[in-house]
Amino acid sequence: MDNLLIEKYFDNLSDLQKDQFSRMGEIYKEWNEKINVVSRKDIDNIYEHHILHSLAIAKISPFKKGDRVMDIGCGGGFPGVPLAVMYPYVEFHLVDSIGKKIIVVNEVCEALGIKNIKTYHSRAEEVSVQVDYVVSRAVTRLKEFLGWSWKKIVSGDGHGVIYLKGGDLEEEIKEGTSKLKKVESIDILPVNDFFKEEFFDTKKIIFIKKAKK
Repeated sequence: MDNLLIEKYFDNLSDLQKDQFSRMGEIYKEWNEKINVVSRKDIDNIYEHHILHSLAIAKISPFKKGDRVMDIGCGGGFPGVPLAVMYPYVEFHLVDSIGKKIIVVNEVCEALGIKNIKTYHSRAEEVSVQVDYVVSRAVTRLKEFLGWSWKKIVSGDGHGVIYLKGGDLEEEIKEGTSKLKKVESIDILPVNDFFKEEFFDTKKIIFIKKAKK
């Protein structure tokens, strides 16, 4: 079963988490027939290409109880929905400007009993919530994304932007952070350090930490 791919890399899941992950793929497949949030060609790979990829962020495990995390450009809920299952004690805010995608997120949360997600059918610039972390999967170039997200992050221990993206990123990171204030550190972590499937060979986690006040 595809959900065993999650348990392969995360062996400390509760029975509830195992159940939620085991049902997540089928629920997404059902909704994808009505509202296309994942490529029809890719929906059969939802566990590897979407759910597990989202959980790469959990491998650097930055979130603590009570943290607030915003997923900007969440689409159908990646990486926010898998992360909300992994971190039930963290508050997630999922933002997307396309209403149909937020409908899918809400329905998936309802079906899986996910209680720690709030959704916003809105442009990121119009959401005033302050958070500890902003996460996303390659919604745009990093410079534009940081323009939307950086000021939403409150200064704190290890707080920052965690961005999933592939390819050669050095120039994009340099462009995106050259005029950014209060940067403590920038880490680029290969996802294949954590997951050994070929799909992840070119995928990276970019973690830009904001300096404390």
